[in-house]
Amino acid sequence: MTINVALAGAGAFGIKHLDGIKNIPDVKVVSLIGREFGKTQEVADKYGIAHVTTDLAESLKIAEVDAVILCTPTQMHASQSIACLQAGKHVQVEIPLCDVLKDGQAVVQLQKETGKVAMCGHTRRFNPSHQWVRRRITAGEFHIQQMDVQTYFFRRTNMNALGQPRSWTDHLLWHHAAHTVDLFAYQAGSPIVKANAVQGPIHPVLGIAMDMSIQLKAANGALCTLSLSFNNDGPLGTFFRYIGDTGTYIARYDDLFNGKDEKIDVSKVDVSMNGIELQDREFFAAIREGREPNASVAQVLPCYEVLHQLEQQLA
Repeated sequence: MTINVALAGAGAFGIKHLDGIKNIPDVKVVSLIGREFGKTQEVADKYGIAHVTTDLAESLKIAEVDAVILCTPTQMHASQSIACLQAGKHVQVEIPLCDVLKDGQAVVQLQKETGKVAMCGHTRRFNPSHQWVRRRITAGEFHIQQMDVQTYFFRRTNMNALGQPRSWTDHLLWHHAAHTVDLFAYQAGSPIVKANAVQGPIHPVLGIAMDMSIQLKAANGALCTLSLSFNNDGPLGTFFRYIGDTGTYIARYDDLFNGKDEKIDVSKVDVSMNGIELQDREFFAAIREGREPNASVAQVLPCYEVLHQLEQQLA
């Protein structure tokens, strides 16, 4: 059975999903939704997608569409997820699930009522580097004492990953911190019981903090120290240091090193080295098997509860 997909958001991240889906058998993108029709049509032509629109509601009316992937601006994530579930479609929404906690709670509640697969793009759960560490943890061979994480970008103007102007504003807390807050609790296997945050000045034009520092403690005693910046004019991305009882591991994207900076081969951990493709594979497998996916909206909701607490603290 082919799973027919509508993909909303033909920008930098939507294209990453289209590239990943090309490698997954029996999945077809049949509808592409974008903000600007012309640019969306160009992407659709390149990937052989028949239907193009600027209106998600139009795609949700297509009977053969089984599932939707949302790669749209953060502020739309929760309301669009709800629209997909109400239309009887499975949905995968890119991270973050929401930027207001009650909206995320509404998505989780509606998923329970509809029984549809609803998943959030917490890619770090799927990256082979982090999967390798998790296997050591679940085998009882490694326990986290501290995670030290740096999330650094250079975003003093409103640009996307392709260097193109953005129609919306990114957020260190609700987007970039969400990756690490979720990963820390997931890898520690223990809920976050303490969270603190401080932030730098608010940008006069973008209206967001450009620098932030977060401390987390899990119930089992593990710690996480997270530094985030949009002011960093240097190596970009997120770098994870796992400090544990039997070793130290450093994850840089999909590459993994030990504490002596010796590379660990993670190429055999999963069927691909592409975290986005692996995330999409899990989404479609959960639909086929009628089960809850890893990174379901219910599983990731505690992360957004922590972000909400931190937002209250910063306010």
